[in-house]
Amino acid sequence: MIRLKVFVSSVQKDMEKERQALKAYLKDDALLCRFFDVFLFEDLPAADRRADAVYLNEVGACDIYVALLGNEYGRADESGLSPTHREFGEATRPGKHRLVFVKGVGDSDRHPKMQALIEEAGAQLIRRRFRSTDELLPSVYASLVEFLAAKQLLRFGHFDAASCPDAAMQDLSEEKIRLFLGIARRARGFPLSEDTEPVHVLEHLNLLKSGQPTNAAVLLFGREPQRFLISSEVKCAHFHGTDVRKPIPSYQVYKGTAFDLVDQAVDFVLSKINLAVGTRERSTQAPVAYEMPPEVVREAIVNAVAHRDYTSNGSVQVMLFSDRLEVWNPGTLPPALTLERLRQPHGSVPGNPLLAESLYLTKYIERMGTGVGDMIERCRSVGLPEPEFSLTDGFVTTIRRKPDQAIKAVTGQATPPVTPPVEVLLRLLESGGEMGNLEIRKRLGLKDRTHLRQRYLDPALTEGFIELTIPDKPNIAACRNIASPRKPAPGL
Repeated sequence: MIRLKVFVSSVQKDMEKERQALKAYLKDDALLCRFFDVFLFEDLPAADRRADAVYLNEVGACDIYVALLGNEYGRADESGLSPTHREFGEATRPGKHRLVFVKGVGDSDRHPKMQALIEEAGAQLIRRRFRSTDELLPSVYASLVEFLAAKQLLRFGHFDAASCPDAAMQDLSEEKIRLFLGIARRARGFPLSEDTEPVHVLEHLNLLKSGQPTNAAVLLFGREPQRFLISSEVKCAHFHGTDVRKPIPSYQVYKGTAFDLVDQAVDFVLSKINLAVGTRERSTQAPVAYEMPPEVVREAIVNAVAHRDYTSNGSVQVMLFSDRLEVWNPGTLPPALTLERLRQPHGSVPGNPLLAESLYLTKYIERMGTGVGDMIERCRSVGLPEPEFSLTDGFVTTIRRKPDQAIKAVTGQATPPVTPPVEVLLRLLESGGEMGNLEIRKRLGLKDRTHLRQRYLDPALTEGFIELTIPDKPNIAACRNIASPRKPAPGL
């Protein structure tokens, strides 16, 4: 969490009560205490340093300078300036955020130099007057909340609709926008043609704010989204047991757009869970079944990416254990939903509506609130327990593993499943004949070439179970006799 230092002007004796009251107020307020630390000169311990050097250094280190100006000017130094006057100048030179509060509605009793300081401040910024501490504290509160909102540390609208600080159009990928257009036109009949200028696409999707890309635009089409939104990555881990324990057999941190994150995380899970491949006894296509429906895995992950709280420093975590899959995201349910209501028909209440809209247009999600119901129904249909949903320090979706369901789905018998990826590949090729890389990934439900090569093709080639049928075009694999392994074939 970001902590901001507030420096409250020093050593005016007639403002001591107000300084102490302001510090106590900010310290005790449930909202402001999360963002601000207050410095008062009186809180400094004794030290072998000049007092003026200390408080000027503190001014230089602060984020906000609050001047509380009363009647007294304070002791002037050799240049004729009081500590408060010097502080104000020190805060002004680097352009720090300054808030000036003047006690009293009249100036007749004020020291002439204090009056001059008030006029100097008034020429540069808006000053507020107060008559009592009870008037001062709400005024400071309102000013600090306005500051937090301007810095986008407080949200009064959806996070994904806010402009992304420091991001510009050149930080978005035109190629990714064009790819989105093609998919959205085919999937949902999106009206814009694929040659539409990127800026017009973003305007149509409400992904620009005053000409600047919004957070949703960066998450969807950014060249490097994590450069601006660090915690938007997805962490995936595979554990052999039922607890989080080191060493972790397999751990990946995925970066990229929201589309990339979903695809990579889904491929991670599908490459690690058990898969059964049947025979062509009843069809020209050999049946393939995972121990957990890929649609359920995908729904859990896309929900975590789409609906998480992006203001949190936490990242989506996908954890595969021996008995379950857990998908955690830093977020919670909207006020209109409860865990019980979530399992029943309900309306769609996206936490990031602009992000969700583009995911809907590419068929990553639906927007009818049917996702959870579909997950429950799909798990029931293959004999799995219903998914579990819980709120801890975030939102957790748990899908139970039942490996024998995969083989039962394709053979009708609950015999031990074919677990090694090489055997799965061989069964697939044995039943389907010669296949290309793309066809194999399609049949196995994989999107990532790397997973296919590392987990399936390379080991099978190394053991001599498959060979490349077109060496000049190493994208076709054909199955050899499983019982007669041969010498290692060239890698892909």
